[in-house]
Amino acid sequence: MVLSRQPDPAQAPRFDPTTRFVRLKQVRSDGFVEFEFAIGDPDLAVELILPANAYRDFCRDQKAVVISPLQGAAIDDARLRWSG
Repeated sequence: MVLSRQPDPAQAPRFDPTTRFVRLKQVRSDGFVEFEFAIGDPDLAVELILPANAYRDFCRDQKAVVISPLQGAAIDDARLRWSG
């Protein structure tokens, strides 16, 4: 899947409403994809689930930046610090 290349989400400005982020959480055996979607700030995400084809279309249509596992770990770490 080809998505737009954007700066590292951990280094992105705190809020940019033109930037969309997706973070893959799980590809289920029933063909559904669980993922997080954020607008402007990867720390503020909603959890969504779509069939795999719809997920690919969603990412393309949103021009989403895919958050890597390493970037996701940094986001999780930041969330834990705030929830302390």
